[in-house]
Amino acid sequence: MKKFVAVAATAIAVVGGLVAVPSAQAAPQGATDYTPPPVNWGACDNPTLVEFGAQCGFVEVPLDYARPSGTKIRLAVSRVLHSTPDSQAQGPMLVNPGGPGGSGLIYSILGQFVSDGGGDSYDWIGFDPRGVGASEPSLNCIPDYAGYNRPFYVPVTSRLERTWLNRSRDYARACDRNQHELLGHLKTIDSARDMDSIRKALGAPQINYYGFSYGTYLGQVYGTLFPDRFRRVVYDGVVNASRIWYDANIDQDIAFDRNIKIYFDWIADHDDVYHLGTSGREVERLFYREQVNLLRQPAGGVIGPDEWTDIFLQAGYYVYGWEDVAQAFAGWVHNRDLQPLIDLYGTPPFDDNSYAIYLAVQCTDIQWPTDWNKWRRDNWRTFAQAPFETWGNAWFNAPCVYWPARAGNPVRIDGSKVKDALLISETLDAATPYEGALATRRLYPRSALIEGVGGTTHAGSLSGVACTDNLIVAYLKTGALPNRVPGNRSDVQCPPVPRPDPSAQAQSRTTAAAGSIRSVADLHQAFLQSLRH
Repeated sequence: MKKFVAVAATAIAVVGGLVAVPSAQAAPQGATDYTPPPVNWGACDNPTLVEFGAQCGFVEVPLDYARPSGTKIRLAVSRVLHSTPDSQAQGPMLVNPGGPGGSGLIYSILGQFVSDGGGDSYDWIGFDPRGVGASEPSLNCIPDYAGYNRPFYVPVTSRLERTWLNRSRDYARACDRNQHELLGHLKTIDSARDMDSIRKALGAPQINYYGFSYGTYLGQVYGTLFPDRFRRVVYDGVVNASRIWYDANIDQDIAFDRNIKIYFDWIADHDDVYHLGTSGREVERLFYREQVNLLRQPAGGVIGPDEWTDIFLQAGYYVYGWEDVAQAFAGWVHNRDLQPLIDLYGTPPFDDNSYAIYLAVQCTDIQWPTDWNKWRRDNWRTFAQAPFETWGNAWFNAPCVYWPARAGNPVRIDGSKVKDALLISETLDAATPYEGALATRRLYPRSALIEGVGGTTHAGSLSGVACTDNLIVAYLKTGALPNRVPGNRSDVQCPPVPRPDPSAQAQSRTTAAAGSIRSVADLHQAFLQSLRH
């Protein structure tokens, strides 16, 4: 776990991973409000945060907001201060990169990638949500659960199905065993209240907010609970709140299958580079043929059919890594080169923190079906039309069948009192399908929606598309939104994040050193990798 040089000055004692505050400092019994002590900012450990001049600290919050004088936990936070004169400062900008379960601590550097100084007047705030990363305590259940050569995702035999059900049950039990008390307090509404505690700890009357992916749902919950505390709001890769979470995952299965076909078409268009087939169908058949071969004999004993699918899944999220995946595909097919596959999948030690929190949030935001027969029927029906990741996604979520913490009732989203918001989505986003952006636009009557027409990249704003980025800059600088048009459609149409050019000339471009963050694309790719392991 990361440690910071300076922490909150309040005297604390750690009990079982949770923070017990001495009774003399406790809030009055039965209080429904909570104000944390100010953040005691200090140096950061993360080299990238150090490089960008960030400061780090903790915000102390109740484990249970219904008992604000009870057990406390700590949220890791970071900030990069505004660089404009104080008279031009626009307050804190909280960033959540999604997940749920994603570490957002490093995202205080996001303002550095807003063009034309559009982020300079904000204090950019990154934070690890409760249970995540450097926040205390953090949740881990079975660290190598997503390790190498797992049982085949597609349950073609009853034995395979039972194996995965047992794995799912055991994972849920391990989470309960490791952090029983924490599991009951990891809903989105808890994190929304945490955001307001961060606001208070910063001494700010309002917050600005930039949410990606699941972070857009977190923002929708916050805006419903605390609409007057929202100032500027950007949602990129917008969650459809009416589909959380079981239905949303079925939607994803269909959308990712469509996007992987688009990706295979792109590989075929560049057959002079990759030599994997001259049509998308030919490349797709090769993908599944290699998957079957890996079922019989995993590559190097580690990359089986599940890992193979997971490697390609990232191509369904973003265009950023299309070349890397295609090169690894070609390297394996032509030369049986294993290392690029391992590099893309990841290497031990594995860490399941992001996955554990993903489940802890989604399994308790709303009650999932507990009858496995429904899951079986729905996923086989979906698999028949969308085989690429349907069963992988099903098993990813299957611990919800056995989740030990009680599910709550989701917040009924109401954006009518939020002053304004800028929504962004590409037409063929698979992780958060475009309908979610339209649905949220309907709920936010003073919002405007930018559509990246025909694009497949998820939550890809600030990636250098001038049409989109300039509108973000204008909103962040002045609050000006594009004009809202009548009807159920986008208000502005922009080009999508461009597909890469794998030509020899493009391949010769200079890239950032491994592990360094030089663009929003680097941030997102590192984030996606952290979610998988």
